[in-house]
Amino acid sequence: MASKATNITWHPSLSRAERQSLRKQRGFTIWFTGLSASGKSTIAVALEQHLLHLGYSAYLLDGDNIRFGLNKNLGFSPDDRTENIRRISEVAKLFADSTTIALTSFISPYKADRQAARDLHAAPGASSGGKNEDPIPFVEVFVDVPVEVAEQRDPKGLYKKARAGEIKEFTGVSAPYEAPDAPEVHIRNVDLSVEDAVAQIVRYLEQKKLLERPGVVAVDKKAEAQRLREAVGMVDI
Repeated sequence: MASKATNITWHPSLSRAERQSLRKQRGFTIWFTGLSASGKSTIAVALEQHLLHLGYSAYLLDGDNIRFGLNKNLGFSPDDRTENIRRISEVAKLFADSTTIALTSFISPYKADRQAARDLHAAPGASSGGKNEDPIPFVEVFVDVPVEVAEQRDPKGLYKKARAGEIKEFTGVSAPYEAPDAPEVHIRNVDLSVEDAVAQIVRYLEQKKLLERPGVVAVDKKAEAQRLREAVGMVDI
């Protein structure tokens, strides 16, 4: 989607490395995808709590909750689903760029939309102003259950309503789900405990050193003073 704004200027900010040094953690996005009733939100909530108890700053963006506010004007047509994921991708990137661990729990049924979210995280961050910085890590977690299993669980009764024709464009029944080909973490959630699922994700994060505490980055005082002057000069009064 092309930008409609032309009279805008990027405001300078701290680099991501400086933020990581100050907050003593790395920011990244953990993107949960899977059918409704696959268990992704349950696992995401447990992982968020686990990370918080370990002392990390983490925040869960849940698909249902987001539709009460930011995305309340969107339905479930293919175009609306794509816009839903585009918006949440931008929000997740902002969280991650601030060195918060962003967790998202969305069906996100289309491969192209998930790839767009991944590509967005590989682009320059909000703090970079277009400067070269390392990509923000993007961890796709596929919570995999057969549709028959998800339908048997059906805690919200959505599959039943979809089968009865009461819900249109329902993923797994009247709308497709395109499973990931190579997710970073593949959770086969037929008979796996929530604790084991969380442990599987944490093992991956540890293997990739995403939970390591960054060392102190020396701050160039002259550069910092210049950046402050630039920032003050760009503030709208």
